[in-house]
Amino acid sequence: MKVVSADWLPYCLPLKHPWQTSQGIFSARRGQLFRLKTNDGRIGWGDCAPLPEFGISEAKASSFAEEVAYLDLAAQKAGLALNSWLSGQSPVTNVAVNANLGAIFSIDAKRISVALDHGFSMLKIKVGIGHWQDEIAHLQHLSRCLPPGAKFRLDANAAWSETEAASFLLASTTLPVESLEEPLRQPDQTRLARLQRLAHYPIAIDESIHLIDDNFFHHPPVRRLMLKPARFGSLLTTMVIALRAQASGIECVVTSSLESNCGLLACAHLAAAIAPQAVHGLGTADWFMENVGEAMTLHAGQLALPSTPGLGYSL
Repeated sequence: MKVVSADWLPYCLPLKHPWQTSQGIFSARRGQLFRLKTNDGRIGWGDCAPLPEFGISEAKASSFAEEVAYLDLAAQKAGLALNSWLSGQSPVTNVAVNANLGAIFSIDAKRISVALDHGFSMLKIKVGIGHWQDEIAHLQHLSRCLPPGAKFRLDANAAWSETEAASFLLASTTLPVESLEEPLRQPDQTRLARLQRLAHYPIAIDESIHLIDDNFFHHPPVRRLMLKPARFGSLLTTMVIALRAQASGIECVVTSSLESNCGLLACAHLAAAIAPQAVHGLGTADWFMENVGEAMTLHAGQLALPSTPGLGYSL
């Protein structure tokens, strides 16, 4: 197998609703598909979708796209689905994902009911928007709508001081909270460790991934990592970090950075390879008005992975 051509295919994908980040509001996701063709007729695909707000520079996004395309070809040649090629295990056919409900005060009983009716049992909610006591009260109200087994996955987006975060944790002990992501405005390993000792559920870091060093794995300050593979510029590097984290007793969840169908598929294969039983943050395909290539089927809170060799993507 020999690569005979490589090209980039730009895209602009309109969002159903404007998306606000620390850098402003945007209504479309721009990126490029990377395509490799081989002399025996195979095509490898990767997705380059920079997002500086999430720590995904153009260089890292390009590196990620190029690597995924080569991995796609390697898995195709081996006759294995990419997740099986990565893990050395039998192929995984589905990965569970959470529902993304948005900001806490925009959520009512009807939105909870709709998510549950669609088969989701993990509901992600953005907190840290109003006063923490008001948010606890609203979560108490919403929790009355949940059946047994359903839980809230919370993301504070670095909203709180350590005192505020600790107060929230103590007040949430009776609520069906599965985890809390990025609680601190000024996180460091010491502050996060103090919060984790208070919490009866995992504290997770996402944007604070820069805190990872050797000490992080020797004395884990939190119980979970949220992994966006393009942030590392490499699917394989992300997998190495995940395996090292898991060896230290840290859970790993793979999350989307609003990639195209191609990039989301790569993330789903990684999720299936490193944590097939976890609930991942990959239910973002329906945020787009249109997309490029075929989307994975989402049913009852599960993404169905293609069983074909490689990435399983086609344009």
